[in-house]
Amino acid sequence: MKVDHKRTIPSYRATRGRFDVVEVPPLQYLAVDGSGDPNTAGDYRDAVTSLYPLAYGLKSLSRDELGRDHVVMPLEALWWSDDMATFTTAREKSRWSWTLMIMVPGWLTGEHVERARAAVADRAAPPALERVRLTGLAEGRSVQTLHVGPYDAEGPVLEEMHSVVIPSLGLAMTGRHHEIYLSDPRRVGASRLRTVLRQPVG
Repeated sequence: MKVDHKRTIPSYRATRGRFDVVEVPPLQYLAVDGSGDPNTAGDYRDAVTSLYPLAYGLKSLSRDELGRDHVVMPLEALWWSDDMATFTTAREKSRWSWTLMIMVPGWLTGEHVERARAAVADRAAPPALERVRLTGLAEGRSVQTLHVGPYDAEGPVLEEMHSVVIPSLGLAMTGRHHEIYLSDPRRVGASRLRTVLRQPVG
């Protein structure tokens, strides 16, 4: 049976207009680091076009050799800056740093990643393929909500989360801002994009 972790991991679900405190389990990801405006930085495009072939290569390896199939998970990203206001009230994308990620099942190992990487490299040469790494992330307690609409309209939602909601709960931001892109912007209009906005807290 094909496993869809969006359905089995509760923290992949969020509600528009509501800020929920959730417990995110430790997970592992294919990840690539970079910086700069995602709309203009070639590094961002290179990362996206390298993550997906490797994620699908791992899926094929898992299905064919391990007998365990899974749905390839959506693109995710960690975002940070020396001044977090560049994400909210003073939105300035050129000052952003990011890690693009795709979650992969825990039964896959670094050895599987290297074998899938070699297979992908034999067929094509994604520009950032060698920079993709397998890494773990343990966010734990987090506040999250669902944003529906253009990415550039996230600022007021994040400002409310950071400045109002989290302090009102007696919590403080700990890890990096996390986004999960549930919609494909190539197929869905900007007004209907669905994005989970998450902030680890302590």
